[in-house]
Amino acid sequence: MVATPKVNGLNPMPFLDQLNVRIAKPEDAETIESFSAAMALETEGRRLDPDRLHLGTIALIENPAQGFFIVAEQGQGDNRQLLGQLMVTFEWSDWRNGAFWWIQSVYVAPAWRCRGVFRRMHESVVAAAKTRPNVCGVRLYVERRNKTAQEVYRKVGLTPSSYAMFETDFVLAPLNGLEDRPNEA
Repeated sequence: MVATPKVNGLNPMPFLDQLNVRIAKPEDAETIESFSAAMALETEGRRLDPDRLHLGTIALIENPAQGFFIVAEQGQGDNRQLLGQLMVTFEWSDWRNGAFWWIQSVYVAPAWRCRGVFRRMHESVVAAAKTRPNVCGVRLYVERRNKTAQEVYRKVGLTPSSYAMFETDFVLAPLNGLEDRPNEA
């Protein structure tokens, strides 16, 4: 666990000393699903299908070759409380002969925002990625209108990429369509 810096001998965020960041387990699935549903509603106004979300969450937890969830928790045993999550998936880069770890589905419970929870999860992911010789970097995508999240990501050292993302989604419909060409909408 990383120590929290002290200011004038006082710990400005004592709860961070008790924060545990770890890979999610099957018993975390229900909370991860509720966090993911809340994140989709909050950031994109989407109501996710709970059955599909449950199956997708379990599929990743049970198949680490596809990726993994990281959770931040406080407390121990029956008194533990999940405060945040993020998901990591993998993308191979032939240019780098390595895999990028993609951070997505980031959510911190509202009561715990602006208290270092995401920073701690991000630091854990970056530290783990740096220990693996086949990992060439960490990427994160964020909904383009979520300026608050973008500012948080900049504060932890992430920088905007020179790439734009395009997709053909077979499950979820586009929200506003033609966002890259607003005059045509």
